[in-house]
Amino acid sequence: MDVRRLRLLLELSRLGSMREVADELGLTTSTVSQQIAALAREVHTPLVEPDGRRVRLTPAGRRLADHAVTILAAVDAARLDLDPDAEPAGTLRVAGFATAVRRSLLPVIDDLATTHPGVRVLVREYEPLEAFDLLASDDVDLALTYDYNLAPAALRNDLDALHLWDLTWGLGVPAGSPTPRGDAAAVFAAHAEHSWIVNSRNTADEDAVRTLGSLAGFTPRIRHEIDSLDLVEDLIVAGLGVGLLPLDRACGPGVRVLPLADPGVVLRAYALTRRGRDDWPPLRLVLDRLRAGATSERVDPV
Repeated sequence: MDVRRLRLLLELSRLGSMREVADELGLTTSTVSQQIAALAREVHTPLVEPDGRRVRLTPAGRRLADHAVTILAAVDAARLDLDPDAEPAGTLRVAGFATAVRRSLLPVIDDLATTHPGVRVLVREYEPLEAFDLLASDDVDLALTYDYNLAPAALRNDLDALHLWDLTWGLGVPAGSPTPRGDAAAVFAAHAEHSWIVNSRNTADEDAVRTLGSLAGFTPRIRHEIDSLDLVEDLIVAGLGVGLLPLDRACGPGVRVLPLADPGVVLRAYALTRRGRDDWPPLRLVLDRLRAGATSERVDPV
């Protein structure tokens, strides 16, 4: 098989259309189509099929694209071994939650624009459960996810995790609320009669809330499922419930965040990749920069 054709197939699996592949690589759409057809002849099986006015990979095409990641990574690694000045290039697909994208990924993208302009990063905002699925189906190359110390995520054994940073959370309540004395269970017990607000697209914070509620001797009444922290604050101000918020987050008027201790609530951010994929130079490049950022920032980022 011609590795140049494999690269076209891989880009097609990532970008979704021959026109986008052509634009990305500076080719014509007809050239891309002809090369994919030639690759299909080489492997003696159809690799694409019509999908309306576009095309999509056949099951065989998807399997070959999956192999292409490893094959091309090995080719690139060999090329870099022989030519240390070779420039990593390609499109890296990332799915992640907003805080990690903003805090960890955007500085990397900004740096790569200057140091490695051949590496293109596509960003999609997703909560962890969604990002796990995208990574498992090979729809993204890198997932930025989180869990809580009270609700640890169960990672599949084919994933590698890089710990990025930790963020301590507290209980968001109306500003005029009294300050309960005692540990986290005591703080929760003081708000047992309130309605509770949890995330609408992930279950980790709900698991943490239910765990602390259990320690306090009650079952929280989950009434609202909200993704936006700003909207969580609005509901708290309106007297519609209480919920977890980052302890060091600058809250709006009418909201205060009570510290929680023994146990505390800590969000832990990670960069996840499928095992064996980090040899691909663009992914390795981004992981190296994320790793450097992780060693320079520890608990409770602002």
